[in-house]
Amino acid sequence: MLSVLWLGPVWVQGQWLTQSISLKAGWNAVYLHVDASHQTIDSLVGLDPSNPIQEVWMWLPSLSTAQFIQSPQLPTDTGSPWAHWNRSQAPFASLTRLMGNAAFLVREGSAPAGYTWSLKGKPVAPCYLWTTTGLNFLGFSTPAVSAPTFDSFLAPAPQLRLTGEFYAYQGGDFGPSNPMRVFAYRTARVERGQALWMRMGTGYNRYFGPFEVALQSGQGVDFEGTRGQHSLRLHNLTSRNLTVTLNLLSSESPPAGQPAILGAPPLLVRGELNLTNLTYGHTHLAGPRSWTLPPAGQTGSELEVVLGLNRSQMGGSPGALHAGILRFTDAGGLSQVDVSVSATVASRVGLWVGGVRVMDVRHYLKTFARDADGRPTIGGGGAYQVTGINTDLGGTARPFPLRLILHEDENGQVVLLQRVFHGLRQGTNEVLATQESLLDTATLASARRLSAAHLPFSTANEPWTCPGRLAEGTNLTATIVVAHNHQASNPFLHTYHPDHDNLNATFDQPLPPGFESYQITRQITLSVAAPPDDFAGLTRGSQTLTGLYEETLTLAGKPGDTREFQSEGIFSLNRISTIPVLTRP
Repeated sequence: MLSVLWLGPVWVQGQWLTQSISLKAGWNAVYLHVDASHQTIDSLVGLDPSNPIQEVWMWLPSLSTAQFIQSPQLPTDTGSPWAHWNRSQAPFASLTRLMGNAAFLVREGSAPAGYTWSLKGKPVAPCYLWTTTGLNFLGFSTPAVSAPTFDSFLAPAPQLRLTGEFYAYQGGDFGPSNPMRVFAYRTARVERGQALWMRMGTGYNRYFGPFEVALQSGQGVDFEGTRGQHSLRLHNLTSRNLTVTLNLLSSESPPAGQPAILGAPPLLVRGELNLTNLTYGHTHLAGPRSWTLPPAGQTGSELEVVLGLNRSQMGGSPGALHAGILRFTDAGGLSQVDVSVSATVASRVGLWVGGVRVMDVRHYLKTFARDADGRPTIGGGGAYQVTGINTDLGGTARPFPLRLILHEDENGQVVLLQRVFHGLRQGTNEVLATQESLLDTATLASARRLSAAHLPFSTANEPWTCPGRLAEGTNLTATIVVAHNHQASNPFLHTYHPDHDNLNATFDQPLPPGFESYQITRQITLSVAAPPDDFAGLTRGSQTLTGLYEETLTLAGKPGDTREFQSEGIFSLNRISTIPVLTRP
């Protein structure tokens, strides 16, 4: 895999894996497939009296072709691409941490029996830099168990097998035969964690295994707290069909001081597009998932794999960590690529804006008694006789649109808003506010106001509390009361019409409810639905919520005189801001 070698730490939360490296007494060449930069070398090695490692040298290849080496040699501090740590001079070391995707020379000072170095870190996918002007110090990402021989590993790359030179350290001191060139391709094995000096004459090598995993980020697959999908690409680099298998593994327990891990994230693999409903199928990554790729250069030899995170199946409170390891292997047993995967439980904090489509209203249709001629019959009191009232829900001729504006704070308190202002306060921090006066007047041109015209307007713009949470399978309810004399929002009032001004005949006394206007009580219930069982629906839960909208509208007039109207529809909400605080006067 070709990419710029990044030597900084991989700051991805979670996933831990132990790389075991067999060291011989003397000098060893080590290639790290895990990033252990969470602690210093002093902490990992120097403070452990049972650890016999005395020196660690890290190879830092120069990006300039002006500096190169002609043959393996003893590293030196001056004028060479090495960073150094020494147990006796640790405070003055130029190398302080162990990064992944890097080659090291390690001097082990124990008895000839050797030492197994167990190093826990975060797995990193291979990432190589190859130079044609000298030797390369690299390690191959082969399986940790049953490593292939050089003969089988290099079989898909005949040019590298024919012209490549590989030098391996044998332990002991440096000398003419240490490192030694590898000739016994049929018996020598390409061990995981072993670094080799290598070159291919003046040729440029692109082969580091039979397949390549191309990621969106060198930091692995990190869904963080908001992302729902992540894509990667598999490339077959051989001239034959190649089967690549993916497994999701659990993370090892984190080192002291690192965040706890609740478990592996619940992952989905996107399937084929259904042309009938235009949704993607999916499979749960609960077991091995394999793909057979045609030979390199043929159609299908490069495959996009789209992974999704089913957030509805994640346990824990907001911010809790789920992490694991994506392990890619090939059917020939030549390569093992470990990729970190992590996700945090989503927080619903912030501003949610969406719409409602009211599509059903409850009937209030009376059925009257009729005589033999089909005419309505009149009962006592002179009214037509009612035999029944139909209160079933019925569809509207077309959906009626409404807007919803909700905000959830860090304490889980959800409120419904008639309007909200988004902009800068005093030219500094970005805020969500209930009043325009709370924004910086100099930046109002870039500020925005969102309004819900169907909700009652008030100067104070006090939001309505909604008991419940913005999460799948929960209900939120808001009760909105419009007073019978609220001139700004009550639709039964008209300030300049004598029959609808809520005043008596002499216009000097207000009237109680039921004479010219009614008190209106709106009870709105949002039933947040579980995500639809398709790939897009299951992976968008942190940013989009849908469900059932129900509203009961009660008109209250004279004592004992009330009337209810009910409507239903569907709603959809999208989080447009993660600002946790709603600024008020």
